Amino acid sequence: MKKKFLIFLSLILVLSVVITGCVPKSDDANPGDKDKPADEGKDTPKGEKILRTNNASEPGSLDPALATGTHESYALDHTFEGLMKLNPDLELVPAMAKEEPEVSDDKLTYTFKLRDDIKWSNGDPVTAGDFEFAWKRALDPKTAADYAHQLYYIKGGEEYNTGKGKIEDVMVKAEDDKTLVVTLDAPTPYFLELTAFYTLYPVNQKVVEANADWAKNADTHVSNGPFTLKEWTHSASIKLRKNDNYYDKDKIKLDGIDFDIISDENTAWQKYEGGDYDFLLPLPQAVVAQMQAEKNPELVIGTEVGTYYYSLNSQFELKDGIKPFANEKIRKAMTMTLDRKTIVEKIAQGGQIVAEGVVPFGLKDENGKEYRDKVGKLVEYNVDEGKKLFQEGLKETGLTAEDFKKVVLVYNTSEAHKKIAQAAQEMWRVNLGVEIQLENAEFQVKLDRERSGDYMVSRSGWIGDYTDPITFLELWYSSSPFNYPKYNNPEYDKLIDTIKSSPDAAVRFDSLRKAEKMIMEDMPVVPVYFYTLPYAQKPYVTGVFKPLVNYPRLTYADINK
Repeated sequence: MKKKFLIFLSLILVLSVVITGCVPKSDDANPGDKDKPADEGKDTPKGEKILRTNNASEPGSLDPALATGTHESYALDHTFEGLMKLNPDLELVPAMAKEEPEVSDDKLTYTFKLRDDIKWSNGDPVTAGDFEFAWKRALDPKTAADYAHQLYYIKGGEEYNTGKGKIEDVMVKAEDDKTLVVTLDAPTPYFLELTAFYTLYPVNQKVVEANADWAKNADTHVSNGPFTLKEWTHSASIKLRKNDNYYDKDKIKLDGIDFDIISDENTAWQKYEGGDYDFLLPLPQAVVAQMQAEKNPELVIGTEVGTYYYSLNSQFELKDGIKPFANEKIRKAMTMTLDRKTIVEKIAQGGQIVAEGVVPFGLKDENGKEYRDKVGKLVEYNVDEGKKLFQEGLKETGLTAEDFKKVVLVYNTSEAHKKIAQAAQEMWRVNLGVEIQLENAEFQVKLDRERSGDYMVSRSGWIGDYTDPITFLELWYSSSPFNYPKYNNPEYDKLIDTIKSSPDAAVRFDSLRKAEKMIMEDMPVVPVYFYTLPYAQKPYVTGVFKPLVNYPRLTYADINK
């Protein structure tokens, strides 16, 4: 108890300066500009409904094949559309497809019929050939798509992507302009849901083949969703406008969506309070706490299927060729001495749930019940055991606590990530006697460093791509592009292979549970909490809906001032 009190006291001292003044008063939101109307100086034509918000990071790409995170999908999910989509009732419904696909008795072949009234933003018809081209392009090794593995379910997909097969053997075929036939390697219960995921969005074959840089700027960008990319001022703003060629345009109430690109959460919050934004996420943690305390009706705690964790680079050499995070005892010690409850209740303060593993709550098992119920709690807070393991790990590696002063935890620029990193730093200092360093980096830079292995410890997070536990567990498959810790366990790989290939639900979920227990025994990552997604929404904004595995959708939003 004494040690926990010391940690809490230290956290208060570390964070007090950061938290103080984090929540600006309404009168201070725009100093020196208090009497200026919120819309004065805007370039929005009178009468247009433009929803104003923020995208916290500059997208690395607005090409569906190259996108890798929410900083890109936020715009892509409003400018593109797949064969299926989620509607405001969170039902998976036909989108570019005019009806549910015909599925063969063996659950391997899907035949999609496309709508007759679908066009690209440049007026070209959207064809089945565009889907075939887009999916094979994402699988093409030359494209270097990190998410190519989401198409491995297609027969011949993995072989082509890994250089062991030909493009002709990838079993996705446009039989005519309106008919797309897809054959899978094995029955995949979530395949239909995957067709609503951005990697499987179509691209205009004519446009892409004519200009390799088509997705880098607004004047060459072509899409098929409810909005189009009107303007992209890199690292500053993104402006979307209603797509007049969209088949469902009569249901789109907004004339457009304007995204700023501001990484500082406090600055973005000040703009929301000052009337510059109609909708905002993410929110500063102190703001969420205050809004909750005040029962502010503009706060929405969105449900989310996601996990916040730290990746430990097993290939990082600290000194003399010694890799500290290749040692299982050191990895476990880092996990066991992190007080998640304090982080969730005193720092994050957004209704997050203390992580019990790497797969969050909200996913169903083979019987339609909560997946986590049969897995149980796989992470514990046990300082004494953690300290013991750490000392054993130091002895086995020949390292000292002093050596850990060279260890750096990198997090992407965000006040929330900073405060949680400071808390973790302090907990490890008090509990393990190590003084690691902190470094912030722009989000895309952090991702690039994780991919290249140029990090020691990194702030990571994963929002499910679809509602099956494999969307989390496949991250640490040895050849996964998102296996940032460089975890390599052949037995784990075998379990993942079984999960992806077995048609038997009982076998699949038994393997899923075994895989999660294995990853939590080896501990290549340090789970922190299961996400929620707090966001702020002005009372005059309606029609926003929040899918379980996506950012809120603004597609059918309306502004009624």
